[in-house]
Amino acid sequence: MGDGALLSLAAAWRDADPDPETRAELTGLIETRAMAELGRRFEGSLRFGTAGIRAQLGAGALRMNRLVVARFAYGLAAYITQRDDRETADRETADRETADRETADRETAGGVVIGYDGREHSSQFAADVARVLARSGIAVWLLPHELPTPVLAFAVRYLDARWGVMITASHNPRTDNGIKLYQGDGAQLVAPADGEIAACMDAVDPLALPRGWDRGSYSKQDTSGIADAYVRAISGRPGPASERMRSSQLAIKVVHTALHGVGSEILKAVMTRAGLPAPITVIAQERPDPTFPTAPFPNPEIPETLELAVETAEQVHGDLILANDPDADRLAVMVREPQGWHALSGDDLGALIGNSVLQRLAAGCPLEGPSDLPPVVATSVVSSSLLRRMANAVGVRCVTTLTGFKWIARAGGTAFHLVYGYEEALGYALRPSLVADKDGISAALAVVELAEEAAESGRTLRDLVDDISLDYGLYSTRRRAVLVQGPDTMQGIQQVLGKARRNVPRTLNGLAVTATDLMSRDAGVVDLAGGCAEKCPGEPVDPADVVIWHVGDGSRVMVRPSGTEPELKIYAETVSSVTSREELASARAMASETLDRLLDGVLRILRET
Repeated sequence: MGDGALLSLAAAWRDADPDPETRAELTGLIETRAMAELGRRFEGSLRFGTAGIRAQLGAGALRMNRLVVARFAYGLAAYITQRDDRETADRETADRETADRETADRETAGGVVIGYDGREHSSQFAADVARVLARSGIAVWLLPHELPTPVLAFAVRYLDARWGVMITASHNPRTDNGIKLYQGDGAQLVAPADGEIAACMDAVDPLALPRGWDRGSYSKQDTSGIADAYVRAISGRPGPASERMRSSQLAIKVVHTALHGVGSEILKAVMTRAGLPAPITVIAQERPDPTFPTAPFPNPEIPETLELAVETAEQVHGDLILANDPDADRLAVMVREPQGWHALSGDDLGALIGNSVLQRLAAGCPLEGPSDLPPVVATSVVSSSLLRRMANAVGVRCVTTLTGFKWIARAGGTAFHLVYGYEEALGYALRPSLVADKDGISAALAVVELAEEAAESGRTLRDLVDDISLDYGLYSTRRRAVLVQGPDTMQGIQQVLGKARRNVPRTLNGLAVTATDLMSRDAGVVDLAGGCAEKCPGEPVDPADVVIWHVGDGSRVMVRPSGTEPELKIYAETVSSVTSREELASARAMASETLDRLLDGVLRILRET
């Protein structure tokens, strides 16, 4: 795009923008003729990533702002209207009387529930989406205040809505915001709807929106009881906690940080209703704050992000640290050890919770949900294969899906009942029939119950992790991220992935290597170190941009692009046997060295020209 056309487009966008802050931002760029920066904001448009759009806040077509949000909302409204019209026409052909009745009920059924977190402009973006949809004749529920993403996912099913919209950037940097879209089953958006909605968005000209779209009243349904309904449902979960535990003070001290997000009040309410005392709060990070003053990159996977939580735990002599990300759909856990605080990996915690679920199934304990369907557990292709090993031991089916809870939440299909799912990036689904997504609140409750049960016997969560390693083997995992920079990030990522496909070594660390490319359309249900990659039992995954190197008898390396950041992610797993508790420390040290050698070897190959 030439300079003149770029300046003209930027000026037209500024004039259409209802936000004085982003208008002023564009004015400054136009007056200084900051052409490179204007190009980064206007040469293209935001596309669907992981079930929605996410980007840095700011002015322009490639930033998150009110015009981009309106473009999304009008596109979604067009899609819903067109789809409803098609379905109505089909029903009229089949049954005129039924079609008329369902059309009459359209004001209160099949609508959209909208939630938002505490990030900058989240409430405004949510109101803009609600206004556009309501004025398009679509029933709207707008949650009453900033709430966790799991509450929104719960609300979709609870209200029998057709769609859910969550304004959040999850654990992204504080400069970001985004929109996540849910379908009527309460799970994140998948194909073909994502492509169809994207096409409807592309057809919307954000510079020609109806006059007054950004202001005025609109009709919405009552949502005042949604948060309480979520708390009641989640706190009533069956679990390992004894009646004595639920009616007494904990033997352990639990510290919680919300990382300036929206998880604190809901977590306290769930814990209290479950009969457990509320955790000790990291006061400085308890309330939503879009500036994230103590956590500029609010991702609980980053050790530095939890420094204040560790300080608080030291001051109160705590035993356990729980950390939610800002929209509370993820959970990180740290345990006190003699040498200091230790963060459990996502795979360690996934196995710990998964083992609890599987052992309850094996013991015949009741689990929520339909009892006439066989149970299934699920994890992602880049997570540890330990869950499958544990599930096989008790005769429960385990499904390995593509990365993301849009797949994990649907892993049961129609013939199985999903009872648990997790992925290594700190996501856990313990009540998938209620919340068809990862939920850091219900996971926190389960972890506290497990920790307290262990403490009754003088043990810790780390002891339970060690028990699993002794029973099933030491499954060790590690991940690295490779930032891809340049004018065309996607092209750069594909170039690196191409090397992983073309340059498969004969050996790595002296061990034979074979490769599986999930982009291959004839891959079908493929062997993944003892498991199968499936959408649900017996159904192969869709083609995906994932390359897997199988190294030796039990090690794996997986390479895939990130769904939310401009980076490539590389995962490694090793499996080793241990026969005694005394061997664990040395076995873990050896596994750590092996993982580093595997990752270093892969990186060398990917960096070769």
